[in-house]
Amino acid sequence: MEIRKSVCPYDCPDCCGLLVQVDGNRVIAVKGDPSHNFTRGTLCPKMANYERTVYSDRRLLTPLRRTGKKGAGSFSPISWDEALAEITDRWKDIGKTYGYKAILPYSYAGTMGLIQYRGYHALFNALGASELDRTICAPAKAYGWSAVMGATLPTPPQDAQKSDFIILWSLSMLATNIHFKHDIDIARKNGAKIWCIDTYETKTAQYADHFIRIRPGTDGALALGILHILEKENLIDTDFIKNHVLGWQELSSQVLPRYTLSHTEEITGVPASQISALAHKYARSRAPFIRLGSGLSRYANGAMTVRLICCLPATVGAYGKIGGGMLTSAFGSKAFDKDIVAKSSFRKDQGRVINMCQLGDALLDRTDPPIKAIYVYSSNPACTAPDQNRVIKGLLREDLFTVVHERFMTDTARYADIVLPATTSLEHDDIYYSYGHYNLQLGRAVIPPFGESRSNFQTACLLAKSMGLKQSFFLQSEEQLIEKIIKHNIWPLPINEKELLSGNPVELPLSENYKMDFRTPSGRIEILNPREAPELPDFIPPNGDDGEFWLINAPDPRILDSSFNEREELTRSDIMVLFMHPEDAGRLRLTDGQRVTAWNLRGQADFTLRITERTAPGHVVTEGVWWREHTKGCSVNVLTSQRLTDRAGGSTFYDVCVNIKAADL
Repeated sequence: MEIRKSVCPYDCPDCCGLLVQVDGNRVIAVKGDPSHNFTRGTLCPKMANYERTVYSDRRLLTPLRRTGKKGAGSFSPISWDEALAEITDRWKDIGKTYGYKAILPYSYAGTMGLIQYRGYHALFNALGASELDRTICAPAKAYGWSAVMGATLPTPPQDAQKSDFIILWSLSMLATNIHFKHDIDIARKNGAKIWCIDTYETKTAQYADHFIRIRPGTDGALALGILHILEKENLIDTDFIKNHVLGWQELSSQVLPRYTLSHTEEITGVPASQISALAHKYARSRAPFIRLGSGLSRYANGAMTVRLICCLPATVGAYGKIGGGMLTSAFGSKAFDKDIVAKSSFRKDQGRVINMCQLGDALLDRTDPPIKAIYVYSSNPACTAPDQNRVIKGLLREDLFTVVHERFMTDTARYADIVLPATTSLEHDDIYYSYGHYNLQLGRAVIPPFGESRSNFQTACLLAKSMGLKQSFFLQSEEQLIEKIIKHNIWPLPINEKELLSGNPVELPLSENYKMDFRTPSGRIEILNPREAPELPDFIPPNGDDGEFWLINAPDPRILDSSFNEREELTRSDIMVLFMHPEDAGRLRLTDGQRVTAWNLRGQADFTLRITERTAPGHVVTEGVWWREHTKGCSVNVLTSQRLTDRAGGSTFYDVCVNIKAADL
């Protein structure tokens, strides 16, 4: 029996350090690593039992070939040689007839490891396949930050320990960022007050000292209302603005006068008294800290919203105060040259770029050339992509050759022609960075691959050989790639490479004055950005749809996107529940526990109604993205739109309206 260190691979800002108990070639238990300076030995309920995922009865252990209709889930086992030969023959035929741009790779963050996330990039670059614009999460959030702050490093989460006023803004911390609670608890013990701003009363809102409920998509207007009060009542840090901020005078004279308390209340639904109290608490605190979640960026105005909120720390000089600042997403990814894995140089000409949020339209409407093959890995678009009916209609095309590299028979795998078995993170080597803190860590394989499963990178190398690609890159091992990546890191300060290679968590060093190092063209925080249109930020209303209710699709702590749906203990109860305010339920004559249908122009899905004051009148809330086998046919994404954000081509999952009626029995 021995203990080996590893890392949680999932799309979560926490990127937990793991202690894996191994007996021979079998994992016995997975626990948190107390030596990790952010996750500190605790795990969420999903990862605390990760061995149940590794050894699930539902693991795919051999390649499969479809034997029935697409979507029916009828397959028979084949060998890896047979699978590779069939994929190669089909791809070569498509390449001869349509060109390799007719092949589309589709992936996202089923694993966040630097190698496995990009494990196929070099292969598809070398083939000249279509490129996927991987924007389904929060690129608008990153864009909004960079429009104001450039490449400035966001504040590390541990700094919040020294804050006296913390805003959890659009952050369901207890579902998606649970280890940040360690830092919040320390701050609270030292007297800090915690405020939460969100569209409904999450568990995080219940944990906070004060909760502000806001109308969906109006967070930017709230930021402007706060800024209006700061300017009107002279609550700003004049010296900080003079020395470090560009455009405050223009914003205060041209934009802020419109955002009076009454006007801001009208837009946001937040009472004027709460707006005023929040503004005064924020301005008069010793070191205010904002932890910004991603949900508010998933509206048609997402980038502008983040741009507006980024103005707040600038006006009160938060970055010049110990414990003050703002964390959007940490920049751990900046430590490495990711092109060492992606190999963009392999691409001979400019690729065709397809936005992953518009997969349904791409599969059904593209003719330049049409998409004739799709290769899905580390993702489950039949469940997680917006406008689910369009996506599935595309996947049902008999002339579409679909390969899915997966651990389980997911919604997407059911539509595949060939399914390849994938490893879990405990069965391959990789290196991980976080977007919630500044730690790096190596995760080596602690057990051999289960069954005939193979990693993303290993499979890409097999396909490269089968396709006749000659680049020596495809002859490397994952271990060799890891050593090359670490040796050629691009972080400006020295990283402890020896400690990193040993498998221990390593914190990226930050310069002493990192918070005041504003990495913008002007060297200042750019409220006015001459490279943006408009140059000054201003509120843009969300889009919405023709529907009576705003639909809020929130995270469920039992699963992560569609991951962990394979675990029966996590999926046996309270799935596809819809929260509705008592006023709305009474008006529609609906009762608690009743089956209801939410519908809009894209489709409809059934839910179990829960009547609660946790949501506001005119808003309904559902939590989780569930496999269709758990939902009687349709998940929430049958209702969501392929519409993109104002900048960066992000998803607009929350910019959705629906109608509600009693379900047909």
